[in-house]
Amino acid sequence: MGFWASSSILERVCAVKQAERQRKIESLSAIYSAPLTSSEKKIHDLSLTALVSRCHSGELAPSDVMRVYGKSLLVAQQESNCLTDVLVDEALSSAHAHWGPGGDSDGDRVCNTRPLLGVPISVKGGLLLLKLPPTITHLGLLDSIDIRGHDTTIGLARNCNKPAATSSAIVRLLQDAGALIHAKSTVPTALFAMETESDVFGRTTNPYNCMFGVGASTGGGAALVAWGGSKIEIGSDVAGSVRIPAHTCGLWSLKGSVGRFPSLGNHSSMPGFEAVPILVGPLASSLDDLQEFYQRVIQMEPWTYDHTVLRASSVATDKLFGRRPPIKWGVIWTDHTIPPSPACKRALSIVAEALRLDGHEVVDFSPPILEVLGVGYQLFFADAGSQIFAKLLPNERLNDALMGTLTLIRRSRFVRSLYRLWGYITGRPQPEAPEDLCSKTIVEERELILQRETLRDQWHQQWNSQGLDFVLTVTHPFPALANGDGVKASLMSASYTFLFNLLDYAAGVLPVTNVDKTLDSLPPNFESSAEYQEMTPDGQLAWSTYDAEKMHGLPLSVQIVGRRFEEEKVLAAMRVVEQTLKNKGVIFKAKKDLM
Repeated sequence: MGFWASSSILERVCAVKQAERQRKIESLSAIYSAPLTSSEKKIHDLSLTALVSRCHSGELAPSDVMRVYGKSLLVAQQESNCLTDVLVDEALSSAHAHWGPGGDSDGDRVCNTRPLLGVPISVKGGLLLLKLPPTITHLGLLDSIDIRGHDTTIGLARNCNKPAATSSAIVRLLQDAGALIHAKSTVPTALFAMETESDVFGRTTNPYNCMFGVGASTGGGAALVAWGGSKIEIGSDVAGSVRIPAHTCGLWSLKGSVGRFPSLGNHSSMPGFEAVPILVGPLASSLDDLQEFYQRVIQMEPWTYDHTVLRASSVATDKLFGRRPPIKWGVIWTDHTIPPSPACKRALSIVAEALRLDGHEVVDFSPPILEVLGVGYQLFFADAGSQIFAKLLPNERLNDALMGTLTLIRRSRFVRSLYRLWGYITGRPQPEAPEDLCSKTIVEERELILQRETLRDQWHQQWNSQGLDFVLTVTHPFPALANGDGVKASLMSASYTFLFNLLDYAAGVLPVTNVDKTLDSLPPNFESSAEYQEMTPDGQLAWSTYDAEKMHGLPLSVQIVGRRFEEEKVLAAMRVVEQTLKNKGVIFKAKKDLM
């Protein structure tokens, strides 16, 4: 098949899919196009706990909640282009959607035991494609979570017209808990990216400033929650795919350890890759909602839905509050690859100083970071992208950040040496992949796994020797990136989040403040400074994306990290940090505060 034929098919399918999404939106009742009334705004402002309580009491019907969030969902789509599929009518067709007092007593008992009754939840989305000619094997490798009756294509034509026989573990759990799954959200082509954009659905933009992106790969869901179109987004995280969008959109999120949250039925563009497992995790617009959601999922005994989930109840965390001696926090200031920008470093400094002034012990923490990342990148790209490239449509390109990284990795030693020589001749060193970042044999990959375990033990020993309770660091070296700048920042800028996937540590993200063009601008002649000159070419290129004036007002967050299976403790630590910041008068301006 020639270039023009491949291109025309791609364009046609994209146009048809976009039209299908638009038809679903237009088929919704006209009531969803009206602005929120004053009473609906009050419903929208309810916390997850209050919303469920009122649904249990019969004061609210889940269908009333769906009407409110359906309106906000359409606003989010119009402003940020964050949806792949609209499931509002399906959510309303569920048995509990119209529940209220006066029904049969058995129904009353069942609904009153549903811990997420009436909670609107969106799911990280995939594609529902038309049947393509057999010569077309791929349209865009998009992750998806199975929902019964819908295709889970992950962008593959061979999966079209094959609706899932059963929903994924997390979807079944949520539906049994009474949640209203009302939307699927956008993701980037092949997932691994710094921006959320695909040929099929286009670019998703930041709720704070449409000239900036939302991160990836749960970018659409983050935008949807920030706009108030969903109470909770269910995303996935292999290198920060839940945490980075939370950072860029001013949200709260949590990545647990392997086995704490249902992941069965979550699909990827790299199936079978277990060196760094893909995890499922939530995003929310408040810490209260995030914590309540997590506890209520555990209450549903997720191990009965997913055999990979550990059978364990929630961990008591009351002792963290008012604790004496104080909590001990270790701070990681840099990954020694791409140092944090002034804005992100300021957010981390604000938290560290606030905790110190509040009587906590705050110390520097410098475990082996480069060594962990070095092993991690080798594992992540052990096939040099072959699994992804083998499925691409002729003449189709991956997102620029992933394509740029894989291009460097796939260069031969000879070609790498030529680029290095050219950089030396011109005085302009070129970005390049380390020599050991190349295809690996099975034996070499097993050796890397052993190195990873050795490094995990070194972290464990150093954490113990310093007597730490938690670790603090930035979520990403930069605020949200300008549209199109993902390739400059590169996938390597996800190192601050990827690190904790490799270690399998629990990690949460919470917003701290916003970019301030006065406080966060670079000093004059920064490129002549020793700090800039010491950066690698990759670091210098990444830093070219930073402009505090243009980024003014964008969210800034920190990461709070606990050890394996300490998810509840991390949530409690997030509460400590949030309360400390509040007591010190540190203000974060969320999207809802600006609307």
